Amino acid sequence: MSIGVFDSGVGGLSVHRALVERFPAADFVYLADQANAPYGGRPGEEIVDLTRAGCIRLFDEGASLVVLACNTASAIALRRLQQTWLPGYRRETGRTLNVLGIIVPTIEAATGLPWEHEAERRGEQVTKVDVLGVFSTPGTASSRVFEIEIDKRKQDLAVFSEPCPNLARMIEEGAGQAVLATEIAGHVDALRRRIGRHPDRAVLGCTHYEIVADLFRAALPPGTPLIHQPDATAEALGRYLERHPEYMAGGTGQRQFLTTGTPGPQNGLVATFWGGPLRFDPA
Repeated sequence: MSIGVFDSGVGGLSVHRALVERFPAADFVYLADQANAPYGGRPGEEIVDLTRAGCIRLFDEGASLVVLACNTASAIALRRLQQTWLPGYRRETGRTLNVLGIIVPTIEAATGLPWEHEAERRGEQVTKVDVLGVFSTPGTASSRVFEIEIDKRKQDLAVFSEPCPNLARMIEEGAGQAVLATEIAGHVDALRRRIGRHPDRAVLGCTHYEIVADLFRAALPPGTPLIHQPDATAEALGRYLERHPEYMAGGTGQRQFLTTGTPGPQNGLVATFWGGPLRFDPA
């Protein structure tokens, strides 16, 4: 048994690294769907189909639990897969399997409230509102998942999403720091102009962006808190495994990296972030 981690590309390595640090003895298998990356601009049905295929590949590799380390897949495909595909697939395979995402842990971290919490609607005017900026792919932004789910739980937190159409691709391709810094600064300024001020805190709502978190910190006002999805996901998975020990992975510390794209070493930006050379095998 192992824990599978799925992303459209290398961005999910930010979540994967946090999970490995949290569960150093667990066995992990990572799958990057680089042949079809990025997901952010794809139609919803394509994202559902690609995410399902990725989960099946990881289950075939021995994973019993798959973490979707991709905001677009989590926002658009996860609920569909959990409700309409996974129950039948469990019966077909006779295995204990599940798929989790990273949106729920992120919203819990952003609100400081459990997922089950719902705000009481009394119709009172909210006198002080904090602003949360969410930098994401166009797919995640258009789903409005952060706006919808946070509004259900916290009325004094306004959410503004800024779609960044090219950023994940640029990171995937190993763009230079100066080019990335200019791109990120442009999105931070675009969000500032839309809101009328900078956000009080921000979510890097695409796991690729964690790889360049330092560039977001430089573009935002000093001291702006960043909500880190990898840390939130690792903590949430720890709580989940306490409740569901049947998904605990084997204890050999095995690490496997697969890609649907071109196997071999990953780009220098990813290697620097990971802390050393990283090679992917063919999926």
